[in-house]
Parts: sequence; C-alpha cells; structure tokens
Amino acid sequence: MTPGAPRRAVVVGTGLIGGSVGLALRAGGWHVSGVDRDHDRERRAVELGAIDRVGHDPEAELTFVALPVGSIADAAATALSDGGVVTDVGSVKAPVVAAVDHPRFVGGHPMAGSEELGVEGARVDLFEGAAWVLTPTEVTDAGAQALVHSVVRSFGADVVTLPPDRHDRLVATVSHVPHLTAATLMQLAASRAEADSALLRLAAGGFRDMTRIAAGDPGMWLDICEDNRDAILEVIDSLGASLAEMAEIVRRGDREALLERLRTAQSARISLPMGAPPAEELVEVRVAIPDEPGQLAAVTGLATQLSVNVYDVEVAHSAEERGGRLILVVEAARADELVDALRNTGRAASVHELG
Repeated sequence: MTPGAPRRAVVVGTGLIGGSVGLALRAGGWHVSGVDRDHDRERRAVELGAIDRVGHDPEAELTFVALPVGSIADAAATALSDGGVVTDVGSVKAPVVAAVDHPRFVGGHPMAGSEELGVEGARVDLFEGAAWVLTPTEVTDAGAQALVHSVVRSFGADVVTLPPDRHDRLVATVSHVPHLTAATLMQLAASRAEADSALLRLAAGGFRDMTRIAAGDPGMWLDICEDNRDAILEVIDSLGASLAEMAEIVRRGDREALLERLRTAQSARISLPMGAPPAEELVEVRVAIPDEPGQLAAVTGLATQLSVNVYDVEVAHSAEERGGRLILVVEAARADELVDALRNTGRAASVHELG
C-alpha cells in the first residue's frame, strides 16, 4: 500500500449488513469497493455512500462477505485468491468455517440487525454496542484475526471469540429461536385478527418489541434453519417444555411460582452486558506466544470462557523474541484473573498500563 493512501476493503453483498459495514469502514477512512449480484443494489450502495465504487479490488487488505450462509464459502474462496484477509457475517459458523479452511479466513457474525430491509436500511452506527463473534480455528493466522478484531472494534462492536460449533449452539438460543418465536407469535396474532380486526390495533410496545425481528428478510432464514437445524430444534423443544410449565403455573394459579419466574427473568434481562468502559479503566495484558497458527484464537477463547472482554488486540514481533507477543486491552478489574488463567496454561503474561 502506498504510504498515506487509504486502506482498502471490499464488501461482497451490499444489503443491510454489508451496506452498514461499508458505511462504518468509510467513516474510518477506508476506501471501499462493493459487489452484489443485484446491480441496481450496487449502484444504490454508491448513491447512499455505503461504498466508493462497484467492483472487486485485488489490492484490498480486507474483504467482508455479507451473503446468505449458503453462498459464503464460494465468495470467500474467490476473495482469498487475491491475497487479503477475508471474514464473513453469517449467522451459522461451523459449516462455513469447515468449508473455508484457510489461515487468512476469520469466521465472523455481528449480532446486530434491523427490521429495515436492503441497503436503504444501512446505518453507520448499526454495530455500536453489539456483540461481534469471531470464530477462528487452529489454522487461523494471528495477524488475520487481529486485523478483523481491530476493525470490527473500530465499528463500536464488542468482540467475542468462540469455537464455531459453540457459536452455533449459543445463537440458536439468543438469535435463531427468538426470530422463529417472533414469527410464530406474529402469525398467531395475524390469524386471530381475521376474527377480530381490533386485535392488531391494540398491539402496544411490548408486543411490538417482541415481534420487531419478524419484519426482517425471510429469505435469509432458510439457510440458517437448514445449517443449524439440530441446535435450533433442541432449543425449540426446551422452549416448548418451559412454556408448558408456565401454562401449568398459570392454570393452577400458583402466584409464588409465577412471581419467582418473572423475577428471575427480570434479573437476567437487567444483567445483559453493556458497552466498553472508559479508557482509564482499561489496561494491557501482554502474552508471549509461539509463532504458530491458532495461538491468538486460544488466548482470546480463554478470555471469552472467563467472560473477560477484549477491547483491542495487537500482534507484535521483534528480532529479540522468538515467536511473538499479544497485546490485549481488557478491563483493569479483570486483568489479574486473565493473567492467572494464562499462566496456568504455561504462558508468560503480564499487566501494563495503557501506553
């Protein structure tokens, strides 16, 4: 890259998520090219400022593949042939990561969206405060993972590192089944409105909040439900059993049991994680690692197991050291816990002030 020139990226798929990625990249000073099977949508993405130009860019440092799950592997393979780092935004990770087994591919999934459809709904701040899951494997290059981590953090997202299969099990609970539940509840309301037209007019904030995600693009869920079928069915079975228990509590008028369940739900909802703390509450954890694929994934995966948020990451190399050094930015209050866990795995780790 020419000194002083903007960093270059490509977005494959210029819909809601791809368009929002493009806007966030451009806000950070990147030059963004975009491609889409729908040429009208490509042109619209340029008009809305989501991308600078239409077309591939063989000099791109980073490519985001924002396509339905079933189309990601082929598009990622094409992008990898140009030599840059490639990531995706698919909601199912295990089959994608298995199909794109390459050191410069970093599986990803932003836990963000909108009821708006297409690039017209794209927002530069869509990812602020959202979790963005990365699913590196033992073959993932540390520099590739660090690049993706740093860029999506610059969007305001909180990065979580998980193995691909664990990601798929977890998102079945917090994303996939909630969408199917919202769609089912909306369908129930719509069918009952046929008998009583006033029903939907009574839909207040709670109902609208619960069913908002049902307004999203239906087509993307076909691949998701196929590729993550087992995990989705397990959660649906558990949800059905829990609803049956709730029905029995209501049926017998058990006020104490009902209150306990509602209080538990209230407490869990209030405890949902918030965004990053101020800079003065952050420190660096420095970790020596061998120069081998998968090392950064192992360290950030351990941080996730401990529920320690990694707010930034850097891979440093020097002539004096064999291997490299990871620099993780974490909350000062959790740094010692992470260092102790790292040392228990045989790694040299230390805490330093931000500098």
